Amino acid sequence: MSESPEPIKNPQIKFTQLFINNEYVDSLSGKTFPTINPSSGEKICDVSEGDKEDVDKAVEAAKEAFKPGSKWRTMDASNRGRLLYKMADLLERDIAYLASLETFDSGKLFDDSVGDMQECISCLRYYAGWADKVHGKTIPADGPYFVYTRHEPVGVVGAITPWNFPLAMACCKLAPALACGNVVILKPAEQTPLTALYAASLFKEAGFPPGVVNVIPGYGPTAGAGITHHMGIDKVSFTGSTEVGRLIQSASANSNLKRVTLELGGKSPNIVLADCDLDIAVEVAHQALFFNQGQVCCAASRTFVQDSIYDEFVKKSVQRAQNRTVGNPFDKNTEHGPQIDQEQFNKILDLIESGKKEGATLNCGGQRHGEKGLFIQPTVFSDVKDDMRIAKEEIFGPVQQIFKFKDMDEAIERANNTTYGLAAVVFTKDIDKALAISSSLKAGTVWVNCYGAGAPQAPFGGFKMSGFGREYGEDALLPYCEVKTVTISIPSKNS
Repeated sequence: MSESPEPIKNPQIKFTQLFINNEYVDSLSGKTFPTINPSSGEKICDVSEGDKEDVDKAVEAAKEAFKPGSKWRTMDASNRGRLLYKMADLLERDIAYLASLETFDSGKLFDDSVGDMQECISCLRYYAGWADKVHGKTIPADGPYFVYTRHEPVGVVGAITPWNFPLAMACCKLAPALACGNVVILKPAEQTPLTALYAASLFKEAGFPPGVVNVIPGYGPTAGAGITHHMGIDKVSFTGSTEVGRLIQSASANSNLKRVTLELGGKSPNIVLADCDLDIAVEVAHQALFFNQGQVCCAASRTFVQDSIYDEFVKKSVQRAQNRTVGNPFDKNTEHGPQIDQEQFNKILDLIESGKKEGATLNCGGQRHGEKGLFIQPTVFSDVKDDMRIAKEEIFGPVQQIFKFKDMDEAIERANNTTYGLAAVVFTKDIDKALAISSSLKAGTVWVNCYGAGAPQAPFGGFKMSGFGREYGEDALLPYCEVKTVTISIPSKNS
């Protein structure tokens, strides 16, 4: 879409109940929980709180939809694709409302919310095209046999999504799962359930049969654990913290060995060589850290700058951070909104204090912005050392850390000296250096002279403790499939 729609600054809340079997229902316990506007700290509404018993109910609906002979299981693959195309059209129709709802619930800048919705639409259309192209192979086996493989849907999928890209992360799980013919139980983050609940109504409007898509808002230890431990769920796709990813993998091992894909945390390096275009590097490094208030798993949060340009880079980075406009996320002139909740707000300020105590130079920011809402000043630290907390822990906030290095080998070694491996960034005009560094970095994605560029066609995921499996691209399809081998004996001519 070429133009951003106008925001709806106080969007009507249309759906707050669980979505099971194509119907909105209260939780079996009757419990609710509040969802909060982080820009004001005020409650938006109360949402039905799903629990293990509600997950059980959703699993039964999903299993019914997945039965052999059901409308969903017998649907032509091309028709599954048409439903996904229809869903994308409905998201596009309602983009102004959905983007406004996302900003209201998460504090995300409105234009960024629009971008997220456009990403959802592109993702759905990409996988809609894949629906009738997921297929096996014929194999020239020895002997009088005809051997072929089938890619069959794995079954009931549990999708657990984070609060920083609420609907975008939901769609990047739902789209490939549905394209392959699975049924899904989605648990959105408790901080940001509203867009997923509204999107559920669009899946019904698009024509997805009952039980194919179910949405259970709730908390991780209850609704989330209900999904990860459930013997009737065949696969879990999770995006979130490494800490919770460990729990999900353990739950899989201790239940039915359900398939798991994990897209987890990061502490991504940004290597800035002296031969770069300095002004471009400063601006892109700024966006690579401060975008979405730093609440991005692949944020380039460790900025390594070559010593000969270090002082100038720090000076320009501080000026840029000081000029970053903080305020109402619905205002088109705002660059920087609030953090998601009080817990995250407190964590960021604690890590800022640790940086000061451990000897990093606080160049700007470091405090709360304003008196209302969960705003933190854009913060820049220089003279950061690799053993400081701010250098090792995922801050997930607007805190840029700038390190100094001498040569390329040192930069690569220090960049890789982390338990994470989600993404990395390199700035240089020398293509040989770019190729050498990008091939040496232990990261699932490497950007050169840019940051965040991506497409639904390009796989995304991590190395090491940043998880395993991939979102987006063809690589995301196979984890939603079982590969079945069929061997048929070919009778001889004389039989």
